[in-house]
Amino acid sequence: MSELIRDVRWISFEGIEGSGKSTQVRRLADRLRQSGRALTVTHEPGGTDLGARIRSLLLKPTQSPMSSLTELLLYTADRAQHLNEVILPALEAGEHVFCDRYLDATLAYQGYGRELGCERVRELHRHPPLDRMPDRTLLFDLDVATGLGRARERNRAAGLDVIEGRFEDEAVEFHERVRRGYLELAADDELRFRVIDAGRNPDEVEAAVIVALEDWWPDLAEAPE
Repeated sequence: MSELIRDVRWISFEGIEGSGKSTQVRRLADRLRQSGRALTVTHEPGGTDLGARIRSLLLKPTQSPMSSLTELLLYTADRAQHLNEVILPALEAGEHVFCDRYLDATLAYQGYGRELGCERVRELHRHPPLDRMPDRTLLFDLDVATGLGRARERNRAAGLDVIEGRFEDEAVEFHERVRRGYLELAADDELRFRVIDAGRNPDEVEAAVIVALEDWWPDLAEAPE
């Protein structure tokens, strides 16, 4: 691993539907850039041109059900392309990376939500480049009813319910398994994870994010607005 990769930070942002993580990605990215740091902001699925096509397959509601294994393999293919095309080159170039969802999402949604099991997911990620993990993961925890309400309203307002609403259409029990999975993953890796209460207003959540990263960037709280 190069010195540059050791000197920069890769953060993933995780949470159930409607947890507000994407809003916090944007807010934190603004602060980091205003403090003069180089940054790449990306997301999964769909962080590359090829990934955007995979994203459409994964998120668009359809009358033909996708098998859980097919879903898992598509997410893994998206991640392999994303690592090679976006994440690793950015780190090598000396840029911090913020990624809206990464492997923990697959563990939570496919491992727990689809009940495929985490070992099956991890088996696909044992070899380079898929064995690379973020330096820190911020988990935005929220009760399922609130999160789904937010997500469904957001999709309706933006017209996304017909093109990216497949997971929002899942039963509450599915999303409860996802949330439980996230919390169990965080409990098993307390060194990497920081769990943030996402039920508060966005300014309070942002303040908690800054606290979660103050060991790396103690000046973030003073970054210009």
